[in-house]
Amino acid sequence: MFLLFEEGGKFMAGRVLSEAESSAQVELESGKRIKVKAANMLLRFDKPAPAQFVDAAQAVSQAIELELAWEFSPPEEFGFAELARDYFSANATLEQQAGTLFRLYEAPHYFRRASKGRFRKAPADVIALALAAIDKKQQVQTQIGAWVTELASGQCPQPVRDHLYKILFKPDKNAPEYKAVVEAARATRLAPLDLLQKAGAIDSAYQFHWQRFLLENFPQGMGFPALDAPAVKDDLPRAMVQAFSIDDSATTEIDDALSVAGLGSGEVTVGIHIAAPALALGKGSALDLVARSRLSTVYMPGFKITMLPDAVVQAYTLQEGRDCPAVSLYVRLDERSLEILGSETRLERVPVMANLRHDHLDAVVTQEWLENSHIEPAQSECAATEPAEALRKQLGFLYRLARHLKAGRELVRGKPETFNRPDYNFRLHGNAGGEPNGSEQVRITLRQRGAPLDLIVAEAMILANSSWGNWMAELGVPAIYRSQASLAPGVKVRMGTKALPHAGIGVKSYAWSTSPLRRYTDLVNQWQIIACARHGRTAALAAPFKPKDAELFSVISAFDAAYSSYNAYQGAMERFWTLKYLQQNAITELVGAVFKENMVRADQLPLVLQVVGARDLPRAAKVRVKLGDIDEITMDLVGTVVERLDLAVAGPTDRGPGLESTSDDEDEVVAGPIAIAVDVADAEPPTVDNSVS
Repeated sequence: MFLLFEEGGKFMAGRVLSEAESSAQVELESGKRIKVKAANMLLRFDKPAPAQFVDAAQAVSQAIELELAWEFSPPEEFGFAELARDYFSANATLEQQAGTLFRLYEAPHYFRRASKGRFRKAPADVIALALAAIDKKQQVQTQIGAWVTELASGQCPQPVRDHLYKILFKPDKNAPEYKAVVEAARATRLAPLDLLQKAGAIDSAYQFHWQRFLLENFPQGMGFPALDAPAVKDDLPRAMVQAFSIDDSATTEIDDALSVAGLGSGEVTVGIHIAAPALALGKGSALDLVARSRLSTVYMPGFKITMLPDAVVQAYTLQEGRDCPAVSLYVRLDERSLEILGSETRLERVPVMANLRHDHLDAVVTQEWLENSHIEPAQSECAATEPAEALRKQLGFLYRLARHLKAGRELVRGKPETFNRPDYNFRLHGNAGGEPNGSEQVRITLRQRGAPLDLIVAEAMILANSSWGNWMAELGVPAIYRSQASLAPGVKVRMGTKALPHAGIGVKSYAWSTSPLRRYTDLVNQWQIIACARHGRTAALAAPFKPKDAELFSVISAFDAAYSSYNAYQGAMERFWTLKYLQQNAITELVGAVFKENMVRADQLPLVLQVVGARDLPRAAKVRVKLGDIDEITMDLVGTVVERLDLAVAGPTDRGPGLESTSDDEDEVVAGPIAIAVDVADAEPPTVDNSVS
């Protein structure tokens, strides 16, 4: 005796070995034995063998016309054997009955399953819709097949090209374009990316990287909702200072400015003035939600995506010629010893007299120029340096203070800050504003590290961030801090809500607060600082974020993730444009130093590459490397060591192709840096505004 039964949605047949009231022991043709419940038993037969019986039933099934079977079926629930007798004859064979079962089971659009072996006919309107859907699916499958053929032959169908980046980075796995790429990749045994490259779908390596970043970080696009910048409602007093900022020419988000008063009196007051959007943007407001969704401005060579709409930035930026709302830290110092005598925070309107641009001034505002008032600028430099000349005494004092503060921090650190890698600037030419497209000419230049203007700004911001961090901790007001337990290898900078020491910088505590127009953590901290300035000892009760506020931890987590992603993309784009620089300047060799097995860091470019032939070379060995082919999609570049240079005296030609220093060329110097040591990265963000010319 044989038995046809259903098990796990499949029909099986086998020999009955034993049978009880509610189940039977059945042996399949494979020899496997299974227990079949009575409810799953459908047909019993004596012959032919199970496999032959199923094959015969399948053949019968394919001959059944569904439309005719639907017409024959009764309106009420029925069993498959009943319909077989109506469709074939009253003496329908067991094979015909089993064939009817198979046909009904595979046509749910005609017959709905009621229970094991029982069905109910579907309404005519439902069938019409189902058949239309099946027809559409068949058409789509036919189209997928055609696209697969095109892709396999090295051509990219336009619909696939139109959805290229979604297919690669944010695929809808039910989309026909995606299915076509998957099937073609399987058929050609190529990776999808290789398949699409071979088919000519990727015509811009730059767009490949750019669209990937947008889909992962800005899936709704870069645009802002239509929002106006609210006015500052506070009646702020006007500060009795003349403030000035120091930034790159391309900087639009001018967050900070400085002032100096009391020179020659014995007690000098240095003002650190920070743009104050937090005075107007309330927590939970529409603009706050926009800033919180982005968390930071994104920088890359030639372009940036701002955290806030440009109109909003311009409303609060510290633009020269305006009285700007600001949160100001005034630090009183002994003019001779530079000892800090006290500090005070004020909410006020600060008159900004000048926006100095360090790329115009770095070559002129040198240590010698600041320390020797008799040094005059060259005639060609007079116009560019006129604002700085008017501030020469203030800048000279600030530079002396910056070096004093830096020396004090290094004493706390236990060792001096060392910068063993150069900084680089990127400048793109050939795109009249807007997003780069990858075809621009790129210039990469060295940037002078630790220039006086850079040092002045960096030390002033460290002073402000550490002073405000300590103050908020004293008042019990929570804030977002950056800390580093020690300078031991592997100890990283962390973000948290506790005022802990930052060993890398050498300060008691450190709270990012000086860039509220471009970092959300700074905007959050500015809200807290404003509460401290307004309420003093009771600030913890009035501050927007309370102690142990879960929302504050949420901000930290989101910011960490976004900031890491943005910085990774900036680094990737800097590598992309460095590879472009090699191509555009036909550089085939470069000089570098081995820093680990088979890896070399270029001397004159921000480039690390894998090399062949460096396995047995010691760390820091100088080598000349012949460059291989560049893959702009993977950004891979492999070189070969052709000569070791540190075994002989290097002549003037041993530097290899690289960069000319353009510190005195104001058109070429752009804001940096790229590679910043951990201990200084916290003073100003490691992201740079490298702009399009």
